[in-house]
Amino acid sequence: MSSSDNAPSTQLVAVKFSRLTRRGILLGLSVSQLIALSVALGTVVVAVYSGGMLLAYTAPIWGACVALTWIPVAGRPLVEWLPVGFWWLWKTTGGQALYRRRIVTPRPDGTLALPGDMARLREYTDPTSGACMIHDPHGATLTAILEVSHPAFILLDPGEQERRVTAWGRVLATTCRSGRIATLQVLERTLPDSGTGLAEWWAEHGTHDTSWASTTYAELIERAGPAGERHATTISLALNMRAAARQIKTAGGGITGAAAVLRQEMATLTTALRSADLHPSGWLTAGDVAVILRSAYDPAMAAALERHGSIGRELAGAGPVAVTETWGGLRTDSAHHTVLWISEWPRSLVYPGFLAPLTLSSGIQRSISLIYTPMRSDVASRDIRKKKVEYISDAAQRARIGQIEDAAQSAEYHDVLQQESELTAGHGVLRYSGLIAVTAPTQAELETAVAAVEQAAIQASCETRRLVGQQAQAFTAAALPLARII
Repeated sequence: MSSSDNAPSTQLVAVKFSRLTRRGILLGLSVSQLIALSVALGTVVVAVYSGGMLLAYTAPIWGACVALTWIPVAGRPLVEWLPVGFWWLWKTTGGQALYRRRIVTPRPDGTLALPGDMARLREYTDPTSGACMIHDPHGATLTAILEVSHPAFILLDPGEQERRVTAWGRVLATTCRSGRIATLQVLERTLPDSGTGLAEWWAEHGTHDTSWASTTYAELIERAGPAGERHATTISLALNMRAAARQIKTAGGGITGAAAVLRQEMATLTTALRSADLHPSGWLTAGDVAVILRSAYDPAMAAALERHGSIGRELAGAGPVAVTETWGGLRTDSAHHTVLWISEWPRSLVYPGFLAPLTLSSGIQRSISLIYTPMRSDVASRDIRKKKVEYISDAAQRARIGQIEDAAQSAEYHDVLQQESELTAGHGVLRYSGLIAVTAPTQAELETAVAAVEQAAIQASCETRRLVGQQAQAFTAAALPLARII
């Protein structure tokens, strides 16, 4: 997808997403398919030259390889499921699918009590901005999280919607220009309403005396549980410390220098957001991040944490107590989760707001995460040239063997040419992916919610697939504002 800087118009402009590339190395076959097919052909050749009887004896080998190459399972060749299956087998046999917090053993200062590879994350509070920055020493990233509020986009008139969409394109364009941003994550999640708004209104406008009406009304507000749901949006900005190594060294080096460079990117993003009529609420502190993490793993406590703002704000204890990963889901402290991947965006022209059936679905606790990976212009140019060469080579090979060109391959090539023209015009190129984390108190309610989300995605002209065998890793990218990728 490319970010544009064109002038806004008064009418909505339909857009079309690039297709998910399915082109392989040779004749549409991926590397794993070619390896399996090569093993099958090699086995047949050896059997033929060694004697005709060996062809029957080796049939299980070359037959299995052919089956792995051509038989599809859930839209993917069987051979491409082998790494997922082996990885899942290694996790289950090695106890990696279970996590239990050791409450007696203290954790090192500054670390996050999170499972899996997120145990390596470190907390750093920037003394200048007061923002909590999450450092990944292995991934060499430093992430800051910004809470954003915005008006109801669906209620705006078409001209205003188009203006805001163009302004958001400029925001995305800013992430491509510096070359120092590793990931930009937009996380929109639904939360149970804790009733704090009603309590604050009563504290400000209520009549506080000893009358029966006043006492009864105050007790009702105090005992009121979640009365609905609200939406919260955060934007996570991850600095690529390797790409910004020179600037970090100039700023003093180490985590302090990285924080100084990230502050420059934070200021640029904040200015761009205000120009897009979005309202930054401030960069999150360690306590704010702790509440988000605790609410994701323990949704039953989300309303209480928001209602009583002084508890649950220690980042060292914000992680889950227990996590159990299954083939198609995840069980945490008080909820069941399933992560869906938006595998296909709309193939036809759509207008802004096409995700409304998905984002405005009520009665379902879910998180929608859009993960953008900016590409430097030189890297994007090389990638586009590589795709063009691959497409032309495949087309020549198909023409040589008499295979007909289909519409899907032509559409993919058209998308590549479109990206090349936009890159030449000075626009930025971003790789993007969408994840949806669905949460429910019980497994039965979870399956019902997943079915509703899948139906809402169909209404939004999107296709979703459950990320089996990798739910724990996918949950961290879909439900946590840590700018993680899978």
